[in-house]
Amino acid sequence: MISLLKEVGRGKRGARDLTYEEAAQAAELILTGAATQAQIGAFLVAERIKMESPDEIKAFIHALRQRISTYPMAGSIDCAGPYDGRTRTFIATLPTAFVLAACGLPTTLHGSPSMPPKWGITLSDVLTAMGVNALEASREALVSAAARTGFLFTPTESWCEPLGELREIRKELGLRTVFNTAEKLLRFTEAPYMAVGVFHGTVFEKITNLLIELGVSRGIVVQGMEGSEDLGVDKRTRTYLIQDGASELFIVDPEIYELMVEVPAQEWTAELQAETTLSVLRGDAPLPYLNMVLLNSAVRLWISQKAGSIEEGIYMARHAIEQGAALQKYTEWTEAIKPVSAT
Repeated sequence: MISLLKEVGRGKRGARDLTYEEAAQAAELILTGAATQAQIGAFLVAERIKMESPDEIKAFIHALRQRISTYPMAGSIDCAGPYDGRTRTFIATLPTAFVLAACGLPTTLHGSPSMPPKWGITLSDVLTAMGVNALEASREALVSAAARTGFLFTPTESWCEPLGELREIRKELGLRTVFNTAEKLLRFTEAPYMAVGVFHGTVFEKITNLLIELGVSRGIVVQGMEGSEDLGVDKRTRTYLIQDGASELFIVDPEIYELMVEVPAQEWTAELQAETTLSVLRGDAPLPYLNMVLLNSAVRLWISQKAGSIEEGIYMARHAIEQGAALQKYTEWTEAIKPVSAT
């Protein structure tokens, strides 16, 4: 590990990117515990200062994927947002997942307890506020619920144990590391479709090319709300579309689809996120949050070829909500999870 540290820790001018093979070696040393805590911390900080290269990120993803539990879901979409949570915006991807499932698109969300640097509200926080302790549910219960409903929630640190073992050092460092990106891109279901959020526009091309190399056939990389995969409805959102090994810039304008609306400033709690999620699924949510779910559902249905256009996707999503199909998916999923998560 010391020789690898010397390469990435030479300072801003002297540090160099590791080759894929070198990064894979570093990943193995870290994930197997062969590297000391001091070496791991030094490596992660040095990489953060240098900025991780695509090959380095890819090597860590591959190393983690060798250590995960998978549950392949044919024709599914993986929706990957920030593991450090949200503080200022509605987590639209949660109700969106049940809308997608109701429209016949198997969907995966994944997460862990909140992480640095944001320490925001996470998917698991919201699910807990809804009475579902998904982090404690067994793999069998989660898989059974997915088979029944088409929605899978994956507690990442249970399904990829090395990430759980690294939690304490990541908390102590308090900054973004290569794992913040790698954990989002693990694809526990081997989904051919992805919706991935990024915060900074500078990493758009890096993440887009990485998804193509990882085998995503169609996807969307979104500079979304708080770095999430969620498109906003109060302004246009910059995205990259991925299709058959190529990518192109695509601006999503909610005004074109008659969904643009001002979104009020809100002090979000996990409980308010939960209440708003349920109100969307019931069809009685305030317009900004309903429109968010309609737009995000529509774009993901279109990306995954379940809808021929975004307009058709909006119609499908609205119908799933108004007819109660999305709420029914949520009810069925919680019924499958709650008895186990309550034990």
